[in-house]
Amino acid sequence: MSNATKPDFVKLACDAKPTLRERNAKCDADRVVPDETIQEFKDAGFFRMMQPKRWGGYECNPIEFFDAAIEVASACPSTAWVLGVVAVHNWQLALFPEQAQIDVWESENGLDTLTASSYMPVGKVTRADGGYRLTGKWGFSSGSDHCQWNFLGGYAPKEEGKPPDMFTLLVPRSDYELVDDWFVSGLKGTGSKSVVVDDVFVPEHRVHRMSDAYRLQSPGNEVNTGPLYRVPFGQLFTRTVATPAIGMLQGALEAYVDLNKSRTGRADGKKASDDPFNLETCARATLAMREVRALLRNDWNEMMAKAEAGERIEIEDRVAYRANAGAATDRMVKALDDLFMASGGSAIFLNQDIQRFFQDIHGARAHHANNPLKTQRNYGGLMMGEQTTDFFL
Repeated sequence: MSNATKPDFVKLACDAKPTLRERNAKCDADRVVPDETIQEFKDAGFFRMMQPKRWGGYECNPIEFFDAAIEVASACPSTAWVLGVVAVHNWQLALFPEQAQIDVWESENGLDTLTASSYMPVGKVTRADGGYRLTGKWGFSSGSDHCQWNFLGGYAPKEEGKPPDMFTLLVPRSDYELVDDWFVSGLKGTGSKSVVVDDVFVPEHRVHRMSDAYRLQSPGNEVNTGPLYRVPFGQLFTRTVATPAIGMLQGALEAYVDLNKSRTGRADGKKASDDPFNLETCARATLAMREVRALLRNDWNEMMAKAEAGERIEIEDRVAYRANAGAATDRMVKALDDLFMASGGSAIFLNQDIQRFFQDIHGARAHHANNPLKTQRNYGGLMMGEQTTDFFL
């Protein structure tokens, strides 16, 4: 299946920022990314960035994918979050058996079909003739209002002598219910509702085993052979929820400068821009942002070079890369907190952009994948001669 010339997605993201800022209030108030934004992103091709070329996609280098997400996040974190997690699902779908790809991309919405997810392995999975039966309730399904399918997590039925294996099960919109329980303080516009499934059948070809993803031996690798599909799922997905924090800090820094460059203290009449602490806070935030961005970019350059050369990405490197991604959001949170605290009482008003970034980045930090402690302990343990305890790498 042919695809058009690849757009400059980073430029498109930059061009979209004024419109996204205008829609911020609506996005938060409605608790969902506006329909018009989703349609504009479809028209621009954003959701096809990680989609196989054979299915009308662009197979972008992950660096371009994340650079575009950073720019979107600097204007509207909720929109960037939904863009990232929904677009990356087209990458994972490419790892499923080909029949699952046909089911989705030859369905009513064609190549623009969108898939949401909730990977938490809380579903009850039982064997059935030709597949499995699935029951459960999953939370945090970002962008689910706009999606026609959902990736849901569960453990494979136990087999004698085999370790537990996580499944991702692909379920159509007709087989699940969305529960509107997304009433939160941060990332309000992501519409991350709960998903309820009541004893539905999932055919074998709509199941992706995490053990296959870990070994880089998924069924879809037989038909989608580009280097993009030879990078580990754990590395790509975790950066999808980590990298937007760089954009959130970028947007907060812009808001901080705009708020403080002409602000005068009401108590002492001094200009905020004359306070060395305020100037140092700007510089430290910029340094943190550049350091984390460069680190994650370096990791991707190394991973993609190995994928393109057909070389193995060693477990030691995968653990280190994962620790880097796990620490990224936490580093951005601390820098943004300093900006917020240096902004004075004005920052707490809901009409101040820096307040939105403050709430949203703390929402991002709460994601399981953005907790740096587990990944750092695992990395330190490996350095001390222990085996990895994390296989989402």
